[in-house]
Amino acid sequence: MARKTRRNFLISSLAAAGAVGCKALTQPPRAASQVDLTTGQMPERVLGKTGVALPILGLGGAGQTPLSRSGQEGDAIAIIEKALQLGIRYFDTAASYGPSEEYLGKILPQYRQQVFLASKTAARDRDGAWRNLERSLNRLKTDHLDSWQLHHVSYPEDLEAIFAKDGAIEAIKEAKEQKLIRFSGITGHHEPDIIAEGLQRYPFDTTLVSINAADIHHPRPFATTVLPVAQKQNVGVIAMKVPAYGRLLKPGALDMRQAMGYTLSLDGVHGCIIAAETPEQLAGNIAVAQQYQPLAQADRENIERLTANIWEENTFFRAWS
Repeated sequence: MARKTRRNFLISSLAAAGAVGCKALTQPPRAASQVDLTTGQMPERVLGKTGVALPILGLGGAGQTPLSRSGQEGDAIAIIEKALQLGIRYFDTAASYGPSEEYLGKILPQYRQQVFLASKTAARDRDGAWRNLERSLNRLKTDHLDSWQLHHVSYPEDLEAIFAKDGAIEAIKEAKEQKLIRFSGITGHHEPDIIAEGLQRYPFDTTLVSINAADIHHPRPFATTVLPVAQKQNVGVIAMKVPAYGRLLKPGALDMRQAMGYTLSLDGVHGCIIAAETPEQLAGNIAVAQQYQPLAQADRENIERLTANIWEENTFFRAWS
């Protein structure tokens, strides 16, 4: 398909499928399931060069939660609606997160102009990435993504494939030119040097990386490797794996206030995403974010001491690729 006509084709397909376009989203009709949005009391930060101010906590769409599990639409929608009610505006998902995009697509179109929607592609080639983008837009029922990210970039060969002729970076360039995406990003939780190199090879707008209070003890920590590069280029940084799937919150380790406070207090971090198993758990996380105050260096060092002997079990995801 000719590149110049791809956007028009996608928009026509979305309209035929019942997805809502930009004009309809400007003044959304009130649906039976629509929730009243509150102002939200979470602190906000500008997401780097995007210029977009967002609450410091966003909702993760993966993990062992209803958002990524088949057959749990009701539970997933309850979490999404609670997130909207309590001030969440950043929603994270990916083409490979099971039904996550479909669940979000049932609720978020009503609030499209008020939320920041980020998805990802694990494809390393241009055509594969385009197929993922087309499916993501259809499942999310939107005519654009706020951020489209290269998913779990882990090895040198990933970068070589992405930046090769007809690599995935070409799809990102084309989608941005056609205004199907506003911003581009690169994500990873395996090898920080790879993410840092990716940031140097292309002017990504955002990066999503694993940063928690245990990772600093890893032989190759993300915070000291990626954050300096991101800061130099004003890249928006979103932290993931903040509570390490809850393992950092066990007795004798940290509580969520310490886990979230540590990550958000690092220079160069603009926000974080945490998945939730229930609306109640999500509400608790949001309450912590609402009360967030930057931690002094002495407080961060104390938290690092608390994680010094448990870092390996809390960075287990670093082996995933």
